[in-house]
Amino acid sequence: HFHDCFVKGCDASLLLDSSGTIISEKRSVPNTNSARGFEVLDEIKSALEKECPQTVSCADLLALAARDSTVLTGGPSWVVPLGRRDSTGASLSGSNNNIPAPNNTFQTILTKFKLKGLDIVDLVALSGSHTIGNARCTTFRQRLYNQTGNGQPDFTLDQSYAAQLRTRCPRSGGDQNLFFLDFVSPIKFDNSYFKNLLAKKGLLSSDEVLVTQSQATLQLVKQYAGNQELFFEQFAKSMVKMGNITPLTGSKGQIRKRCRQVNK
Repeated sequence: HFHDCFVKGCDASLLLDSSGTIISEKRSVPNTNSARGFEVLDEIKSALEKECPQTVSCADLLALAARDSTVLTGGPSWVVPLGRRDSTGASLSGSNNNIPAPNNTFQTILTKFKLKGLDIVDLVALSGSHTIGNARCTTFRQRLYNQTGNGQPDFTLDQSYAAQLRTRCPRSGGDQNLFFLDFVSPIKFDNSYFKNLLAKKGLLSSDEVLVTQSQATLQLVKQYAGNQELFFEQFAKSMVKMGNITPLTGSKGQIRKRCRQVNK
């Protein structure tokens, strides 16, 4: 949902496969071998089409699936505003440029959020979604071996945790090996991501900068680490806000029959 909304707005452009003039966003650097679960959305879409043809857009489906998967893993619920429509195009360059990268500086990440109308509170709360899921070795390797280009590891990373990561993320090879973003409770939506950050056990550089590069974000991390309810409340608000990034409504776009292709 995040990888969709940050490119052309929440319009399901991410779900389009390449065809004709469309170059799929699935081929971008942030999405290749990274964005997964498209077949789950296909199943949901085909069930919806049987019940009420061309009524629920793929963009709304994605927003609802984001909420429901959060709830199913123990996280908060929220009312999802509906009525988005689907784009008839994708933007590979937008996907490559707009989605924050794991090795971006704190300022770059914050700027990418601000350009979408999201603030520093949204940035920290939405980063909390890293309480679920995996990251590939290639997205954090530099922290283990060569953080600043001088052949030294990242000393803001707990060294025993780093040693453990090195066993399955070597200097070369193993690029696609997967690691839990939150090794404490990887399939539970909770606030342990923030506790890990305070213990210097955030996996990605983009996680760690929240405690090392900004006093404002450090304070928010501490608040969410100490109060799960506060985190849940803000996460729900920020997800609604993110889901409102320039949606297509009214007669704009279309309601796709299949999420992978535009209607003929």
